[in-house]
Amino acid sequence: MSESSQNLAVLRQRALTVIAELAPAALELGELFRAAGHELALVGGPVRDAFLGRASADLDFTTSATPDESERILARWGDAHWDIGREFGTIGAQKRSRRGDQSEDVVVEVTTYRTDAYDPTSRKPEVAFGDTLDGDLSRRDFTVNSMAIRLPDLTFVDPFDGLSDLARGVLRTPVDPRQSFDDDPLRMMRAARFAAQLGFTVDDDAFTAATDMADRISIVSAERVRDELVKLLLSADPRAGLRVLVDTGLADRVLPELPALRLEIDEHHRHKDVYEHSLTVLDKAIALETGPDGPVPGPDLVLRLAALLHDIGKPPTRRFEDGGGVSFHHHEVVGAKMTAKRLRALHFDKNTIKQVSRLVELHLRFHGYGDGAWTDSAVRRYVTDAGPLLERLHRLTRSDCTTRNQRKARRLSEAYDDLEQRIAELREQEELAAIRPDLDGTQIMAILGIGPGREVGEAYRHLLELRMENGPMGEDAARAALLAWWAGR
Repeated sequence: MSESSQNLAVLRQRALTVIAELAPAALELGELFRAAGHELALVGGPVRDAFLGRASADLDFTTSATPDESERILARWGDAHWDIGREFGTIGAQKRSRRGDQSEDVVVEVTTYRTDAYDPTSRKPEVAFGDTLDGDLSRRDFTVNSMAIRLPDLTFVDPFDGLSDLARGVLRTPVDPRQSFDDDPLRMMRAARFAAQLGFTVDDDAFTAATDMADRISIVSAERVRDELVKLLLSADPRAGLRVLVDTGLADRVLPELPALRLEIDEHHRHKDVYEHSLTVLDKAIALETGPDGPVPGPDLVLRLAALLHDIGKPPTRRFEDGGGVSFHHHEVVGAKMTAKRLRALHFDKNTIKQVSRLVELHLRFHGYGDGAWTDSAVRRYVTDAGPLLERLHRLTRSDCTTRNQRKARRLSEAYDDLEQRIAELREQEELAAIRPDLDGTQIMAILGIGPGREVGEAYRHLLELRMENGPMGEDAARAALLAWWAGR
């Protein structure tokens, strides 16, 4: 057998195993649709994943039935159903199913055959229902997602040879890629996302079309672009997808700070390629994520975004110094502002924006620790400034060391080991995670004989500064320090 034939044989065997395990409730649903005179087929990701040996808990179907007819059948079949996607022909349902001694919730979405018509200036398709399975499959993004399994007889349908593309690991559109991307420009982003999730390469024609049509992504809403970017970043290999975005020019439209990192490398290589460095930092940060019981369970979007964007302040702060050196003074501060601006433009939530931009701002704080011992006060400030982001900051800082100089890399690693050890020691002695002054606001007002107001806040900040500098003082010493400060105002 040729290598291609062997790959196909392996895929078919995997699919048989997964399909044989399809929830009986899903097969039962196929019987109900057939009894009502309608076609039903499993489509899209669940079929693709079956050939990759993965079972899907949520099942997507397409049918010849109208939404009203689907709803009537699903109402009889499921324990619950909903029609939130009725505008697009989609009805959902959920049913409790038993498999041996185990029970599970089977969630299905059934969509009427569609042949979408797109307005070139619109962000949304004009939904038109179709009448054939092949026609429905032709409107899908890639051939590997254009395969189906008819139910209940489990007949495999593959009009665009998606199985061969799956075996080769290629992303190809079922129709001309220019037509496909013109119909829905977000499919260009999906090509990058699937490259990251599946490890596939983008077909040459599709890649060329995406490069030529990258401007079309501008009609897609920021929310849809953000969602694709998030799925890409949370995948197994974000680097592969990010390269597709950058190399096609899509990143210039949706994340321009990333391709801007491709600074010219001088002939003597006195400074590193910031773009490649950032991708490497992302890879290293992912490797430092923990399991579900660890401090940074992966995949962690905040850490991954910070790793990717930590140096985006370098291009606007780059300066060529006398003697041939290059500097990027305050790029972490500039980068934090740029990060917040870009994430807001992509409509990320406020908490994610705050956390990622803060990590970018703090990512250089450690540098200099190895040049001279920090005081306990400096260690306290490092922990307090990081707050709940400390474990992510540990991983970002360690990942940022990408030097090929083994001696320098070892020195930096040992210095950070020492810092973490000192944090652990201070944590045993003090409540570093929640540093507070030795007196609270109520005590301050009682000691000074004043009511709520600006002066209480000033006194609180003064005591917090003493706490940072000296560690725990105790109430008596804090009272004396407070009275001395008050008398000296």
